[in-house]
Amino acid sequence: MSAGWFRRRFLPGGPLPEPRPAGPRSSPVPYHRPRFLRGSGSSPSATDASRRPDSRPVRSPARGRTLPWNAGYAEIINAEKSEFNEDQAACGKLCIRRCLFGIAEDQEWLTVCPEEFLTGHYWALFDGHGGPAAAILAANTLHSCLRRQLEAVVEGMVATQPPMHLSGRCVCSSDPHFVEEKGIRAEDLVIGALESAFQECDDVIGRELEASGQVGGCTALVAVSLQGKLYVANAGDSRAILVRRDEIRVLSTEFTPETERQRIQQLAFIYPELLAGEFTRLEFPRRLKGDDLGEKVLFRDHHMNGWSYKQVEKSDLKYPLIHGQGRQARLLGTLAVSRGLGDHQLRVLDTNIQLKPFLLSIPQLALEEEDVVIMATDGLWDVLSNEQVARLVRRFLTGNREDPHRFSELAKMLIHNTQGKDDGATGEGQVSYDDVSVFVIPLHSQDKGNSGQ
Repeated sequence: MSAGWFRRRFLPGGPLPEPRPAGPRSSPVPYHRPRFLRGSGSSPSATDASRRPDSRPVRSPARGRTLPWNAGYAEIINAEKSEFNEDQAACGKLCIRRCLFGIAEDQEWLTVCPEEFLTGHYWALFDGHGGPAAAILAANTLHSCLRRQLEAVVEGMVATQPPMHLSGRCVCSSDPHFVEEKGIRAEDLVIGALESAFQECDDVIGRELEASGQVGGCTALVAVSLQGKLYVANAGDSRAILVRRDEIRVLSTEFTPETERQRIQQLAFIYPELLAGEFTRLEFPRRLKGDDLGEKVLFRDHHMNGWSYKQVEKSDLKYPLIHGQGRQARLLGTLAVSRGLGDHQLRVLDTNIQLKPFLLSIPQLALEEEDVVIMATDGLWDVLSNEQVARLVRRFLTGNREDPHRFSELAKMLIHNTQGKDDGATGEGQVSYDDVSVFVIPLHSQDKGNSGQ
């Protein structure tokens, strides 16, 4: 997962990995469901109920267990696509301690206030690929990485303007001007901390998986509330939206085969050994067949937004790196996604993901009671559009104002609408056979100080 692991494993100077002998491999972490689901009345095993699409159990926190901001949560396991639920979730309180610079020049930053200095809250969803290990590691690790990154910049976050020198030392009298000229704000330090935390967590996952001989990866969708603002960062194809009475606002940027196609093709162009002689980096409208040999067919390469024609050669008949279209398109081995390929594991690692965190200033929204953020893995969005989800949310919340557990009930209802139970809201009664995990975060409750678990 890390850049170092990537270079050691695949780049010139070292051989391609030899196929590992078949046999059981120890997982770096034991399989489990989120801690806040304890006591919810269902076994966390993959076989806790029939896996038929029409009878998979929907799980949510036990009544009486409060999540941050009284958020709701629900999940459902896939319909026998894999042995385990490969989604993971985490939420809780972020306690950020203050650090002061040592007096002596050789002293590092020292934690001098053991009590919390700033507090925030955190919600995260992880969708595993190639097994649940990476998602479990991310759920166990990312919040700690984020806390460390925020503690390293907290003095700049609370300043009127982030200082040039974190210690407050003034080397140049024009330093404040240069910072202002760059437009650097306290929010940028939080965004930088999020980006660094994602990279740090990615390094940890890479080391753990490599040490245990595991393969796989995961997406990550994170919402962080801090100092009256909500930050949303995403790597992968999960999604977060804000639903209000008259507005839908998309809060995340998705990384899909369509958005990442050229970057991955370019990596395959620069490092063709990553394809292990089994794949073609070129994209075609469909997978080519033997009958296509010698014909001129549509294609595109890493440098192309448009399409052209090329004469089909034997090498073009290899399995395509990218195939399909829309949300059903598949990209073998990109960013957080990895795919087992026989005895080989093709993993093209992204060491330069642009997270593009979204910043939402809560005090400026004039919040209403039904304003909620919906975070969900792709199992929901493969079946329901933003507009369909918004209609379901508005209708449910309007008719359930008194239930203290209504946000978890809303999350469950959204999942039920991915299981082919067409009530007229979704239109087609489509079924999601994937794992589905949903957080519902009520913004109107943000000032009540729920600390969660």
